[in-house]
Amino acid sequence: MRCVATVAGRTIRVEVRESGGRYLVTLDGEAVEVDVAEAGDHFASVVVGHESHEVGFERRPDGYRVHFATGALDVGLADAEPGVAPVPGARRPGPARICAPMPGRVVRVLTKPGREVLDGEGLVVVEAMKMENELRAPRAGSVVEVPVAEGQTVEAGAVLVVLG
Repeated sequence: MRCVATVAGRTIRVEVRESGGRYLVTLDGEAVEVDVAEAGDHFASVVVGHESHEVGFERRPDGYRVHFATGALDVGLADAEPGVAPVPGARRPGPARICAPMPGRVVRVLTKPGREVLDGEGLVVVEAMKMENELRAPRAGSVVEVPVAEGQTVEAGAVLVVLG
């Protein structure tokens, strides 16, 4: 698989090949061996070189938000076609569902149905593993539904906000 990833404003060419149950990941020409073990829905134990990381994955319209013990990182993904650069902010049709990346408790709901939100605007704060994670709008749009309330416990993958 080949793609272009955007992380913290930096664009990286990525190639992933499976090799004996592990993955050989090439980042801008530099290869690294990665071992991934699923640890439940939206969670994985990832070993990169000799470093182990427990991570949660939140699917976004343009990639993923990856949650680490120390915080979260947005990773934008686009197909790597020769001579074609990814279009920043490209919007996929249909609603965007913002889901809980891991089981937790809704601490704050920052929006309501009918409200217009900007790309990256905070929508809901979920506490999980003794950390508060603010989930943000993956794009600008109108809030269609907020099926959760403050104080509610949620399972991984539960829909928290729907953008139209």
